[in-house]
Amino acid sequence: MTETEIMDFARGEFEWLHAHPELAYEEFETTARLRAAFEHAGIRVLDLPLATGLISAIGTGKPIVALRTDIDALPVHEETDLPYRSQYEGKMHACGHDFHMASVLAAALLLKEREAELAGTVYIVCQPAEEAPGGARTVLNTGALADVAAIFGIHARPIYPVGTLGLCTGGMMASVDKFEITFHGVGTHAAQPDRGCDPIVMAAQFVTAAQTIAARNISPLRPAVVSVTHIEAGTTWNVLPERAWMEGTIRLFDADDRALVKERVASLAEGIAAAFGGRAEVTWTAGPPAVVNTERWNTLARETAAEEDFAVVDAMPWMAGEDFAYYQEAMETCFAFVGTGLSPENHHPKFAVDPAAIPQTAHYLACMAEEALRRLR
Repeated sequence: MTETEIMDFARGEFEWLHAHPELAYEEFETTARLRAAFEHAGIRVLDLPLATGLISAIGTGKPIVALRTDIDALPVHEETDLPYRSQYEGKMHACGHDFHMASVLAAALLLKEREAELAGTVYIVCQPAEEAPGGARTVLNTGALADVAAIFGIHARPIYPVGTLGLCTGGMMASVDKFEITFHGVGTHAAQPDRGCDPIVMAAQFVTAAQTIAARNISPLRPAVVSVTHIEAGTTWNVLPERAWMEGTIRLFDADDRALVKERVASLAEGIAAAFGGRAEVTWTAGPPAVVNTERWNTLARETAAEEDFAVVDAMPWMAGEDFAYYQEAMETCFAFVGTGLSPENHHPKFAVDPAAIPQTAHYLACMAEEALRRLR
């Protein structure tokens, strides 16, 4: 395929993918579409025990590097007027994964045209369930990436115009943990609060006090967020309930800060409950760690982006999470923010990617893979 043919094909696939969004671990049509594109181009698809998602391979032998795209969509009702807007009610590619797929697919086709010149193998990782999150662990658990030296990824960012690529030294995207807290008290009639132990008061005290965890325990030079996002208590207007339940999240970049904040959330909840004569149960659901680029690949990314005429910017760290971080536990990594045209933020029902960003991004990814193989030789 000529370069023009590749980019025209990628644009068409982008529009199809945007119109057919599928949620985490339900990406069957998406996987079939990607598989067909790779096989039509003569790109080998690995035989793996994945229900959705796939890995394809270009080149032969070691070293091995990988390009990663996530493939799932969000449970969001699309409100754009795009001619290729979502055909599935309540589902939307509102985070740019359609753009990621189209760019990585185009990069794969560019690499296929230069396959004989590659100094090793490039894996194309089409990962399910980033939004779950956890799809990265599903891919890693197959063992297929055991020999991969480095993996490179991108994320659409509508805060930057097309032609911009953002990189960070240090934390780029935050670690993610979810907490659930149940405050146990004693139920009673609302007219006789003295005969009970009010868990709603405990919960209210915690919501206020939790804001001191970051402000008074973490250096103001290191970002930290503690957010209570959902509270439930009681069933009627004239009864104080026996329990109040809440959930929320913490977001940080430093591993020690992450451990400290988790300890402080638990001790604060338990202390407040005890002070009011009740008790608290705290449970955690651990998410991915912070995304932190390997220094040498961060340097290569800056060099490559400049060669591809990107305006390279020092990106502001983003408090959102990304399960790309799980790959850091097994190999070196580099993640970049790509400007996709100014639009409402990721996860917004009017979020939109300018597909003009696809060709430049594809070239950046292909060149990153090629040069990484040469440097690993």
